[in-house]
Amino acid sequence: MGTSHRSGVLKRSNDGARLIITTIMGVVFGYFIGVSFPSVSLSKINLPSSLISSLDMAFNDDHQNSGDRSFPENLGSGSTPLTPKIYVPTNPRGAQSLPPGIVVSETDFYMRRLWGEPSEDLKRKPKYLVTFTVGLNQKNIINAAVKKFSEDFQIMLFHYDGQTTEWDQFEWSQRAIHVSVRKQTKWWYAKRFLHPDVVAAYEYIFIWDEDLGVEHFNADRYMDLVKKHGLEISQPGLEPNNGLTWQMTKRRGDREVHKDTEEKPGWCSDPHLPPCAAFVEIMAPVFSREAWRCVWHMIQNDLVHGWGLDFALRRCVEPAHEKIGVVDSQWIVHQVIPSLGSQGETDKGKAPWQGVRDRCKNEWALFQDRLSNADKAFFLGRQNP
Repeated sequence: MGTSHRSGVLKRSNDGARLIITTIMGVVFGYFIGVSFPSVSLSKINLPSSLISSLDMAFNDDHQNSGDRSFPENLGSGSTPLTPKIYVPTNPRGAQSLPPGIVVSETDFYMRRLWGEPSEDLKRKPKYLVTFTVGLNQKNIINAAVKKFSEDFQIMLFHYDGQTTEWDQFEWSQRAIHVSVRKQTKWWYAKRFLHPDVVAAYEYIFIWDEDLGVEHFNADRYMDLVKKHGLEISQPGLEPNNGLTWQMTKRRGDREVHKDTEEKPGWCSDPHLPPCAAFVEIMAPVFSREAWRCVWHMIQNDLVHGWGLDFALRRCVEPAHEKIGVVDSQWIVHQVIPSLGSQGETDKGKAPWQGVRDRCKNEWALFQDRLSNADKAFFLGRQNP
């Protein structure tokens, strides 16, 4: 019994010794492998072809080998960049630390591919931007209107009812820009999505309602007349018998364009001022790129209906009575569809449309007060610098 016990202990001792020796040898072997690894050339390692293909896709650009591409010299050499510090005060705000050659301060709505050479993306660049603020109920009116604009015009739809995919029934919808925010007006959209630097690529910007009949309107001919007569802010003439508020926007059948009119006695303190001149309505205005840059800054964030803006447009062009006008020979019909009123809500017993109308009137008064106060503050500041 005793001999058996001793032999068992000896066997376990030998096993333990072998385990220790094996471990030590593994550590030593691993150490030498680790020391020698940095000198191993990756080119001598045979990698699976699928892995090589993946690496090639990840590190190659424009079909060039990664070895051909040089990296900025300030990479990979500690935390201190080697590029000299840049400060360009004439750069756009927030971009002063960038070299001017990399700054892109303006953009556009040109749709681009996800493949190929960027320089080959655009077969044609639209020259003008046309926006409609729409609900699906007016789809047939908008479809007829869009067909009046050639490929030189980029179409953009602002959807106040949240329905966008339903417009895909029209072939042109695939090429249009769609923006959807429920229960908003065209001036709300314009302030947020038509910043002058965003639409700088377009010579003229149309900001139109959704209820305009265009049977007698041709967009290309309209642009020819706008340029011919030097109009920076314009609109098509309105059919006299439909939705006419001001004499200035009434179509005249004996001319191409008019820039002034006669109104009711006492309405015009100066024949060169609104509503007798330097005036178009806000239902279908067309702005030059330069005029829009000014007008956009005058739109108030919280005054979404734009009432009163038409009387102030003259501040953005000079002389206003020469550069604001109505194109008579390309005219439209205001169909007076109260679609925006249906987007309101019943408040204090008032119908939705009534609440919307009341706000429009209130916004007009607020805008006039703000503009008047801004004028006073400016001129007072000049007197007391």
